[in-house]
Amino acid sequence: MKKQWNDLKVFILNEETWIDLGAHIFKIIFIIALSIFVVSVGKRIIRRMFTFKIKTKIRPSERREKTLLKLLENVLSYVVYFSAILAILSEYMDVSGLLASAGVLGLAVGFGAQSLVKDVISGFFIIFEDQFSVGDYVQVGEALGTVMEIGLRTTKIQAYGGEVHILPNGNIEGVVNYSINNGLAIIDIRIDYHTDIKDAEKLIEQFITNLSDEYEELVASPTLIGVQDLTATEIVFRVTAETLPAHQWAFGRRFRKDLKLFLDNNGIEIPYPKMAYQMVKGNKEN
Repeated sequence: MKKQWNDLKVFILNEETWIDLGAHIFKIIFIIALSIFVVSVGKRIIRRMFTFKIKTKIRPSERREKTLLKLLENVLSYVVYFSAILAILSEYMDVSGLLASAGVLGLAVGFGAQSLVKDVISGFFIIFEDQFSVGDYVQVGEALGTVMEIGLRTTKIQAYGGEVHILPNGNIEGVVNYSINNGLAIIDIRIDYHTDIKDAEKLIEQFITNLSDEYEELVASPTLIGVQDLTATEIVFRVTAETLPAHQWAFGRRFRKDLKLFLDNNGIEIPYPKMAYQMVKGNKEN
C-alpha cells in the first residue's frame, strides 16, 4: 500500500505528467474549437453558394434549394464532428485498430440495421425525385403540416398547432403535396329561398368583379359556377378561385367573411334556423 502511495505521489509531482496532460487538454480544446469554426465557416460558404445561384438564371426551384441547403449543412456537421471525435480518441488510443474493429462489428450488425439503410435510401430518393422539399405543405399519413427538415434518416413536419412530427424516411409511403401546383378554393354560398336567384347572382358577380387587390393569394379572378344544390332550406351557389399553392384555405376564410358583409349590406339573407309559433284557439264547452 505504501509503495502504491509513493508511486502515485511521484506520478502527481512529476513535471512531465502535467506537461503531457496540459498538452492533451490543449489539443482537445483546439480540435473542438477548430471543428466548430470549420462547421460555421462551411455553412456560410454553402449559403453563399446558394445565394450566388439565386442571382443567376440557371438555378433549381426555391423549394429544392432550401432542402439541399439543409441537407448539405447536416452532412457537413456529421463529417466534421465525426472526424473531431476520431482525432480526440487518437490522443488516447490507436484509432486504426478501433476503425478495423468497427468495420467487423458493422458487418455483423448490418444485417440487423436494415431499417436504418432503408431510411437513408428512402431519404435519398425523396430528395433526388423532388417528392417534397423544405417549406412544402404536405400530408404524410396523419401528419399534416409544413416540412421543416429532410435529413438522411428522418423528416420533420410541423403541424399548424406547432407540434412536430418526426418520421423515419423508410416509413413514408404516400405523400400529398399541396405546394407543387396552384390551389383551388371551392366556396359554397348559401342563400335563403325567399331571395330572388337572379338578384343574388348579380350581387355575387358584382362582388367578384370588384374584388379588392388585397387578396394576394389569388392567381386568377374567382368564377361563379352557378347553383350547386337545392336543399330543403337553402339555395347553394358555388364559387371557385385559383390561388397560390396551399393558400386556398386562407383565401376562402377571407372571401366568406367579406362576401357575408357585402350581402348583408345589400339585403341578402343567409339562411338560419327559425322557429314559428302558432296559437290555436280551442272551443269552449257550455
